[in-house]
Amino acid sequence: MERERVVSSNVHSIGYDPEQKILEIEFNDRSTYHYFDVPELEHSKLMTAASKGKYLNSHIKGKYRYRQIK
Repeated sequence: MERERVVSSNVHSIGYDPEQKILEIEFNDRSTYHYFDVPELEHSKLMTAASKGKYLNSHIKGKYRYRQIK
């Protein structure tokens, strides 16, 4: 999955697989997580959010299953 570099104090890059609905987040410490069953609209809102970290904390974490992959 290709990730797009983002400007954030916490998030390094974000990728999304619309077929599998997997959101991939690479943090600045290079740890990488997959969040499952994330709607495409949620990914779009994350990408346009003024603060990627705040959006992630309030709309993604704790709402979708996840797994650390790196």
